Amino acid sequence: MDWVAKHLNDPRLCLIDCRFALGDPEAGRRAYRQGHLPGALYLDLEKDLSGPVREHGGRHPLPDIEILARKLGEIGIDENSHVAAYDDQGGAMASRLWWLLTYLGHDCVSVMNGTFSQWQKAGYPVTTEIPATNSRHFPPHPRPHMLASMEEVKQKLHQATTVLVDSRDEKRYLGEEEPVDPVAGHIPGARHFFWKQVQDQNGNWKNAAQLRDHFSPLSTANEIIVYCGSGVTATPNILALKEAGYKNVKLYAGSWSDWISYSDNPIARGKETDRQ
Repeated sequence: MDWVAKHLNDPRLCLIDCRFALGDPEAGRRAYRQGHLPGALYLDLEKDLSGPVREHGGRHPLPDIEILARKLGEIGIDENSHVAAYDDQGGAMASRLWWLLTYLGHDCVSVMNGTFSQWQKAGYPVTTEIPATNSRHFPPHPRPHMLASMEEVKQKLHQATTVLVDSRDEKRYLGEEEPVDPVAGHIPGARHFFWKQVQDQNGNWKNAAQLRDHFSPLSTANEIIVYCGSGVTATPNILALKEAGYKNVKLYAGSWSDWISYSDNPIARGKETDRQ
């Protein structure tokens, strides 16, 4: 947060407010209008950072690359911009934007270490002013190696060198409850790392050493494929894995909600025996 506060007047900095509540899709935009970081613009998880829901692809499919690139350009983001994203959901929605921009080949993107509420509590400035935008050109350069399809996940279920990471809370992973999707359980062989555990008790992101310790059970994996319910809360885990030094990390974008849309896909419940 300190870095963001010091760079609020940097013309290269593009602040993006990503607040969003799954149970109330307009809550994030309302909150933005009621107050946001100076200069910040708003991007909506479902309208901007996701594509249309179809039979397959999960509850939050990835947006069309060209449409997203056009939207980014329209709000003033180009290849020279430093994008800093924040939310009030522990970084889950901001990490979705981080992942999307990284996937599109834009490396100068960060997630603010701290939520909007923490920013406000710390006494940093908040405004209701909607900033003017200058349209620019954002050139997408997709990195397909960052994605894993359902077919790839299914193919690699029993490969010892590939580890699946389930980012949902433990009860959903175990199949004890499922408040969102119609089927409970997890992808067979998946290891459980709840996404909120990459932060400390104060809601700040753990440092690289702490994250290496957190993810140490994955240290022998050659490839890690991360999923959650719909490809959103998997992204904080991916960001944390990258910070911990893991290189070959992929997102299964459709995640659990896509996996169960195929009736012949296997489903597991309960705990898994560690393979690593």
